[in-house]
Amino acid sequence: MKVSHEVPIPYLEKSRIFNTYDYCLPHLLDSSNEYFNYFLESKKLKRYIIMDNSLHELGKPYDSERLWYWMNALKPNEFIVPDYWQDKTATLVAAKSWLQKDFPKKTTPMAVVQASNKSEARECYTILKMQGYKKIAFSYGADWYYEEGLKTVDNEHDDNKFVVKAHGRYNVIKDFYERGIIERSDRIHLLGCNIPQEFSWYKDMPFIESIDTSNPIIHGLAGIKYEEYGLLDKLPHKVDKFEGDSDNWEIVLYNVDKFKEFIPKKVKK
Repeated sequence: MKVSHEVPIPYLEKSRIFNTYDYCLPHLLDSSNEYFNYFLESKKLKRYIIMDNSLHELGKPYDSERLWYWMNALKPNEFIVPDYWQDKTATLVAAKSWLQKDFPKKTTPMAVVQASNKSEARECYTILKMQGYKKIAFSYGADWYYEEGLKTVDNEHDDNKFVVKAHGRYNVIKDFYERGIIERSDRIHLLGCNIPQEFSWYKDMPFIESIDTSNPIIHGLAGIKYEEYGLLDKLPHKVDKFEGDSDNWEIVLYNVDKFKEFIPKKVKK
C-alpha cells in the first residue's frame, strides 16, 4: 500500500522522510504560500501526489472552480472528485458530472463511496464502477459503520465507537470482496482511520492500493504514543487546524514506525 500521513504545515518538509506519496488538501493551496510551495517542490521532485477535495476538513467539497484550477495546475497523479457526506445520490451525480471533464493525461480521477447504509454503499460502489471510475475510496467515519461493526466486535469493545466503526468499514469491504462486488483487480483507497490497527486486518486484499491518515501524526504531536496494539481512542483534531508540540516529534516518528507494522505484506493480485 502507498501510505501518506498528512501533517500540519510547519512539519511538511519533515514528512518526506516517511511518506511514500504526498496527500494534498486543495483549500490549503489557496490559504498558505508555504503549503503551495511545498507541492510545487513535490512536483519538481516528481513525487506521487493524490489531491483530495477537502470534504473532511470543510464539511463540503471545496469550491468546484478552485478544485478544477488546482487540479490542472498541479496535475496530481490522482484526484478525488467531489463527494457528499453520506449522500449517495448527490455523490453519484457529482461523480458522473466530473467524469465528463477533460482531465490531465496522467491524472486518474477517483470517486468516494457515500451512503446512509450498507445497501446504498453497495449500489454506490457498483454504479461508480459502471460510470468508469478506475479507483474508488471508502471513508472511515460513516455513522452506519457502527451497526455493521457490532456484528463482529467483541463484547469488551462494543461500546467504543472508534473500535466498532473500524470493524464496520472492514466488515463492509470484506463482505463486498467475498460477494464479488469488489474484485481482486479493483483499486481501492482508504480515507483515514479511527484506530491504526484496523489496517492490519486487510490481509490478502491486494485491491487496497493506498491509504492516507494523519493518525500517527496528530496523536504523536499531542504526546500520545501508540500502544503495542495501536489505540482505542481518537483525538478529534483535523490536521489543517492542528499544530501540536514540536517537542513531541520523537513520539511522531515512533508512531509512524509502529504504524508500518500494521500494514499487511504485499500480496499479488
